[in-house]
Amino acid sequence: MNWTYDDNNRYHRWFRTAVITITSLVCFVFAWWDVSILLNSTAIPTPLETWHALVDLVVNGDSITGGRTVWAYIASSLRTFLLGFLLALVVAVPLGLIIGYSKTIREFANPVIEVMRPIAPIAWAPIFILAIDYTIGPILVVFIGIFFPVLTNVVFGVQKIDPNLMDAARTMGASSTQVFYKVMVPSAVPYLMNGVKVGLGVGWMCIVAAELYAPQLGGIGYYLSTMATNGLWPNAFAAIVVIAILGILTTGLAEYIHKVITRRMGMSNV
Repeated sequence: MNWTYDDNNRYHRWFRTAVITITSLVCFVFAWWDVSILLNSTAIPTPLETWHALVDLVVNGDSITGGRTVWAYIASSLRTFLLGFLLALVVAVPLGLIIGYSKTIREFANPVIEVMRPIAPIAWAPIFILAIDYTIGPILVVFIGIFFPVLTNVVFGVQKIDPNLMDAARTMGASSTQVFYKVMVPSAVPYLMNGVKVGLGVGWMCIVAAELYAPQLGGIGYYLSTMATNGLWPNAFAAIVVIAILGILTTGLAEYIHKVITRRMGMSNV
């Protein structure tokens, strides 16, 4: 059988991606296993010990501290995450469009953005949660984590719009409002999705940090910290696996939406 890889065949591309992904994950698991054996520490469980703890969590729930199901932990984290995510979109998208469109506003806003952007979102967790509220605080931590990736990508996307495209719209009689909504906003969408993908990863880091300071939320971050505090390392690693899966699923969904949008707009590579 003579099989030749064809980059133009999508089934060949899927097969190639699947092989590379599976190989990468298998190598990771073996590396993790080697490190666990080499260090011989209870704080670094083997993948098999973690797998058993994960199965027990999914099947029996948190049978150690409270009896909650894994779905209850996930639902709590997702609720906080989605509220922070939506708040970041509502604020960052219009603000990014305005900043990208107006040079004067961009020059005014850039110093503030460059001062605030390097601050790790996790640093805000104790301030927001302890000084504001145990419910709103974690949402604001997630908001900060997603806000800046979305904002900067939208600003960049607006700046990348071909001026000839906007001039052509004006020449054809489009008003400034029409140019804004019918040229600028659609052109910035692929860049917005890039910001969303980056922000989702940061957001999951933030939700875990926030739940460490707000155990009342009872999310998966709380389960992780509780297990680690009690030295139940396989269970703590199982929580990390759950968080990783949630991150992969949300980022994968954003990647799919991104591809659909860019394909429909004829912008396959942004």
